[in-house]
Amino acid sequence: MTAINITTLPQLPDAHALAVLLLVLLALFLFTRESIAIETSSLFILAMLSIGFTVFPYVNSQGQHLEALQFFNGFGHEALVAVCALMIAGNGLVRTGALVPLGRILARLWLVSPALSMLLTLLVGAFLSAFVNNVPIVVLLLPILISVSLRTGEPASGMLMPMGFATLVGGMSTSIGTSTNLLVVSVAADMGLRRLQMFDFFVPAAIVAAIAIVYLWLIAPRLLPARKAILSDTSPRIFTAQLVILEDGFAVGKTLTELIEKSSGLLEVSRIMRGTGTYVVPLPDAQIQAGDRLMVNDTPENLKELESALDAMLYVGDTPVDEEHPLSGEGQQIAEIVVMQGSPLLGMTLRQLNFYDRYQLMVLAIHREGNSVETLREKIAQARLHIGDVLLVQGDQDTIGEIKRAGELLVLDATADLPYTDKAVTALLIMAAIILVSAFGDVPIAISAVGGVLLMLVTRCLTWRHASMALSTQVILIVAASLAMGAALLKTGGAEYLAQVFVALTAGASPAVIVSGLMLLMAIMTNIVSNNAAAVIGTPIAISIAQQLQVNPEPFVIAVLFGANMSYATPMAYKTNLLVMHAGGYKFTDFVRVGVPLTIIVWLSLSLLLPVMYSLSW
Repeated sequence: MTAINITTLPQLPDAHALAVLLLVLLALFLFTRESIAIETSSLFILAMLSIGFTVFPYVNSQGQHLEALQFFNGFGHEALVAVCALMIAGNGLVRTGALVPLGRILARLWLVSPALSMLLTLLVGAFLSAFVNNVPIVVLLLPILISVSLRTGEPASGMLMPMGFATLVGGMSTSIGTSTNLLVVSVAADMGLRRLQMFDFFVPAAIVAAIAIVYLWLIAPRLLPARKAILSDTSPRIFTAQLVILEDGFAVGKTLTELIEKSSGLLEVSRIMRGTGTYVVPLPDAQIQAGDRLMVNDTPENLKELESALDAMLYVGDTPVDEEHPLSGEGQQIAEIVVMQGSPLLGMTLRQLNFYDRYQLMVLAIHREGNSVETLREKIAQARLHIGDVLLVQGDQDTIGEIKRAGELLVLDATADLPYTDKAVTALLIMAAIILVSAFGDVPIAISAVGGVLLMLVTRCLTWRHASMALSTQVILIVAASLAMGAALLKTGGAEYLAQVFVALTAGASPAVIVSGLMLLMAIMTNIVSNNAAAVIGTPIAISIAQQLQVNPEPFVIAVLFGANMSYATPMAYKTNLLVMHAGGYKFTDFVRVGVPLTIIVWLSLSLLLPVMYSLSW
């Protein structure tokens, strides 16, 4: 069929549609603002829609009312239910260590052939992400690749980003691979299209994933500079020592507060030992006596400054610190703790968590978006932790090992040890059942996923606390707000107007070219704003475009789905990008350097495959 030629732009829609279009533009702008939480932006959009249509009721040309309460239907939408249930089930895999055996096999293979092991890691990551949210997959593979990097001396920057991108290209191959896919499929079904089944677009996605993995295996590592990861130096940074107060020194007779002022705030005393076996609580008004031993933890430079400022002498045990007896970090280990969805650290400050007392680990620095938050202790204690933040910590080897095995925190260190419990097999079987029942049992994924979560709770693979921690307020609100905007665009005629504009701007182009252009537009949007917002807003527009061209809308919907999954070009485009960014020491430009070519490869490949698959004319 030939394309419809439209030489003039359509007339502007009515006031309600214009208001919705302006609100959508505002939403897309707000979603890019790092200073405004996405949850706040989403709630603002929901409030504006509901209040606006309450104050100014809308009646369409057929006399049908648009009730403002309908904008809250997204909270009960099957897509959101499925997304939340799958997030909880994926957390069950992480908590139980269900994928650990596979991780251990991959870790052993690195000793045999690093090149083939890297390829296998990419393939495994892509395959698993087709059926499980890619966050648990990245959480599984991150410690393994960090350990390989530290043991072999190869920079982690050549491994982590390709692994993260492999999970993204694999995730777009089934209807449950990402929350974006679930939303597009559900919104399209709500608009009367045939419900896309789990493997309906698997073939083109798998072909493109294979091409992308070859690029990520052979080319991407060569495009990446050898970045120095945070954990590249595993030697202790903080040392435990004693400041022995000398006779007639400055500190004798002073309070602890006065010593802290004298040291310009450097001094932090964990205990005061007086005599043999007697300890004094380090209260601000505690008076220091000659012979007292102040137990301190700090860098060698700061300890030397304290020794000089307080007229004290540094000791380790009963040995004075000098050139022959330097500070020792025996038994101490450096590790990273990555803040991710479901972490008890998320949204908290170290002071609120009482972090040191709770975990017996000292935080040396907080790294965010490739940069270190100032390491002044006061600023570290007050910094609110976000998804993707990395805490550089130091503590006893056994303590770090125990925290790692508990599985509550994502710990990266020099070992490939992963948490594993006796519920791992059960969790894996439940997840397999969720997928198989939905794929072959004609049961909606929302129902099978909710049933699977119930089984995980009953079999104690998860507790209610872990289930609630797995839920993301950000995801819930942005999905609900996006669904509300999509409904408003559709029912006020805003989506039809945008479709007319798109068709007018592509006048004379064939359906195949328009599908390609729509997919590229979604790919650009998803790297700037939320991929879920881009997908939900783009789906009704895609269907309206197809209706005006009088062609099958399914390839247009799939173009939106694929385009909204191309979150490769910026670190903030997807949460797993942030996870690998900090662990690998990447910069923003590294994502552009590798992600833009990957986007072009995936876009061009799908632009050729979709027209063939759906017999679209060029």
